[in-house]
Order: sequence, then structure tokens, then C-alpha cells
Amino acid sequence: MPRSTSSTAASATPEGDARFPGEVDVAIVGSGPAGAAYARVLSELAPRLTVAVFEAGPLISDPPGAHVKNIGEAERRASAQRASEGPRPFTGATSTDTMDGYASDRSRLQRPGTFLLDKGWRQDGEDGLPAAAMSSNVGGMGAHWTGACPRPGDSEIIPFLPGMPALLAEAERLLDVSAEVLADAPFADEVRERLSVALDHDRAADRRVRPMPLAVRRAPDGRLLWCGADVVFGDVTRNNPRFTLHPEALVTRVLLDGAGGAVRGVRVRDRRAGTDHDVAARYVVVAADSLRTPQLLHASGVRPPALGRYLNDQPQIVYAVRMRDLPDPPAAPGEGMGVTASSGVTWVPFTDTHPFHGQVMQLDASPVPLADDDLRPGSIVGLGWFCAKDLQANDRVAFRDDEQDGYGMPAMRIHYRLTEADHASIKNAQTEILRAAAALGEPLDDTPPLVFPAGASLHYQGTVRMGATDDGTSVCDPTGQVWGVRGLFVAGNGVIPTATACNPTLTSVALAVGGARSIASAER
Repeated sequence: MPRSTSSTAASATPEGDARFPGEVDVAIVGSGPAGAAYARVLSELAPRLTVAVFEAGPLISDPPGAHVKNIGEAERRASAQRASEGPRPFTGATSTDTMDGYASDRSRLQRPGTFLLDKGWRQDGEDGLPAAAMSSNVGGMGAHWTGACPRPGDSEIIPFLPGMPALLAEAERLLDVSAEVLADAPFADEVRERLSVALDHDRAADRRVRPMPLAVRRAPDGRLLWCGADVVFGDVTRNNPRFTLHPEALVTRVLLDGAGGAVRGVRVRDRRAGTDHDVAARYVVVAADSLRTPQLLHASGVRPPALGRYLNDQPQIVYAVRMRDLPDPPAAPGEGMGVTASSGVTWVPFTDTHPFHGQVMQLDASPVPLADDDLRPGSIVGLGWFCAKDLQANDRVAFRDDEQDGYGMPAMRIHYRLTEADHASIKNAQTEILRAAAALGEPLDDTPPLVFPAGASLHYQGTVRMGATDDGTSVCDPTGQVWGVRGLFVAGNGVIPTATACNPTLTSVALAVGGARSIASAER
């Protein structure tokens, strides 16, 4: 496991200055997949550099950064989820089953392991992001995500990065992505065949219906192991004597030189002791998330014009059907070991003609009660369609210097509107999801497709967006380095500059690979 001042193997926990190094080469803020990718690539390509990861949340798993679904004991898994829920965790009596209430029409939908903004999520006359959520734990949202890792296509692709295909391939290696791990689930072929007949007639060969690439492994005993930041860190990082991981260590400021043109370190608050400590660093990588990364830059006085702007979520529509006219079921993978909670995931890729990304998940049981006693595993299918946002500079997260959040950082204010184009896109997505559903089976009830509240996708992007030039519409250059501040890098979904509908984690890890390689190259 990564060397950590909160190691589960440690008999005592150092406190105060002894808990943090006085100086490192690279300080990484945030331990999710993007921050872990920086640590991994630097451990592989520049092993002589000292690298420290600082995480505001606690250590919830062994190895650090593991997905909570891999925690076998229900009580420990629930404890890990509660510990991830920031300053205001759910009560112990609240369900930690991520499927409970999944298709809820609550206006502020919250998933176990995440926490919502307590205020500031909507301004007068605006739509806001009522379901905007974050996680605070080692591994970040990578300890709670669905593992979907599709490649972007058509206008989702960043036009000024010709090397992106190679970076995406490297991200697939780091995340251990496979399109085959659930491809042989019961009726998965039937799902894909029916969807292909209905949807593939005007799609390019690489944008046709196919198994979803997933960051999931199947263990020898048949269990699914979800890949989190622990997989991205990998053995090379865990065994790197120059790498350390520091949980419950809130970075409150990036320290700059006198002119503000280069980094010189970070200020870290020990959340156990309540004390602040300065750690010198030649490079600082801020990989908090799409809301807290611009928050830290703002708190540090790094405020380029585009900071926090172009905030975008992916409007999400869900529906469910029961498949009709099924053949005899094939043997389940690993016969005798049962069927997994998600027994098959099919991908309907985004195209410019059909600007939606579809996830079609076979469920072992319906999210609503069924009277049937003969429910066949894999026969209940949930469809989720994601839309690309109409990007607007005024969609943004802003910060108040006269008010603090639960961590003592500048309070957030979300400014967010759905445009006429967004409403049209959502309406078209509802039509398309019904067409796909009709190809598969019959609705579970007479409820129309459900549009989730804004923010429920958890796929926020754009707030520290990448650009080809420093023209005021981007925060960082194509390597992720903040314009005008030498040694300061940003990472995560917020760096993605294009309007995407597909799950963003693979892309953000790919961009982190590019940034880490640029640091490694500069140090050769």
C-alpha cells in the first residue's frame, strides 16, 4: 500500500510537523483517479522525485483508494461510505445501498458516500445544481463510481490534442479497463443485438452499440472487483520509497513566490490536530474535484478570468423495462457463483447526430417491487441517457471570501442555467430512450422517463478547463499547467474543455497522464 501517515499497519500515528514532510518535489492535492495517475506516472518515469499526496478526507480502505463495493463486510462498507460524506454525513440509520431510491424524483438527490452543498447551490432566477455532490476520502469519487470508461467521440474529442488516443490507451492501462468483463452476462448479447437493430443504422463502425468498457476485474472466485484509485496507484507507487499519502490533510492554500509566477509549496491543515503546516514543493498538482479545485486556486489568489466558469453537468434521463420474448437463459459467468448486482452493461456511444451517451444496465432485481415469482436475472433493464451541456461562460462556481464552508474554505455559489438548447436536448433524449426501450421490452409501469435533478450525474466539468492558447477562456495549457504560474498544474474532470455526454473519468485520467509526463520530461 502507499506509504501513509495513517497506515492501517502503523501502530502509532505521527502528529504535528512529524506527520508531513518539510519539502517534496511534487505535492498532489486530492487522491482520486486523476491525482493517483500523477503519482503513478511519476513513480514510473521519474522515481527519484519525492511525491506526496494530500487528501482532506479519511482513509476508508486497505489498500488505500479501494472501491467501497470491494469491502465484503456490510458494516465496514457502510462505515466507509459514512466517513466519505464530509462535514454532514448521513445518520447511521440511512441506507447505504446505492440502488435504494436510485430512480427517485427527489429534487436534491444524494447518493451514499457523497455529500451535497448545504447552501449556495442555486441563485435566484436560475436552475442551479441541486444535486451537486462531492466525496471526501482517500480515493475520492473513485471509491464510489460506476466504473464506466467509454472513449469520447466526434465533438467530445479535444481538437488541439492530437496525441489523445495514446493518452486514452494509457488511461485504460492505469484503470485496468475491459469491455469483456461483463460482456457474457445473461442476455447481454440479446440486449446488444436488439439495440443494434434499432440504433446502429446511421452510426460509424466505432460508434455502434457495444459492451461498455469498465474499470472492473473479475476475481478467480467470480466476484467483481471494482477498480478505484488503488488500482491507478498500482504496486509501483505503493512500493516507491519516495511516495507518501497523507489522509485528513486539507490543503488550504497553494504557496507562490513573491511575484505569483511560480509555486513554492502548499499550506496543509492537519484535520486531526487543527494545526497548519507549510510544505515546500517545486510542483503542485491540484486534483481536488471540479468544485474544490477552483476553490483552492481562488483561495490561493490564483484567479484567471476563466476560473470556475464553463461549469457543466450532463443532464441525465433514466427509464426501465422488462425484456420480452427471451430465449432460454445461458449459464451465468462462473456458474454456481450467482449473478452480480449489475449483470451486464451495454454502451450506446455519443455521436454528433445522436448527441447522447447511453448506459444500459441489466439488473438482477427491479428497483421497484414486482409481483412475479419467476423474475429471470438479467431480464430487468435500466436505461440511462446523458446529454452534452450547451457550454456557457456564465455557468460557474463562484466563491465568497466573507463566508466559509464546512472545511473553512471560501463558500461556493453555483450559477447555472439550462438553455433552450439544453431543454431541447433533454426532450430529444427522452424520445430516444423510449425508442431504445421499445426495442428491448415493456415498461415496468406507466411512469414516463425520469429526468434527474441537475448535478445528479456527478460528471461536472469545465471549471479549470484546458485551452490551446491563453485567451481568457481557459485556465491551463494542454499539459494542465495553469497559465502564468510555473509549476502549478490542475487535474480531474474540471480540465475537460469540450461538451461531453460520456463518463469523463477515462478522459480526465488521460489528461493527468499527459501532465505527469510533462513534469517527468522536464526533470530528465
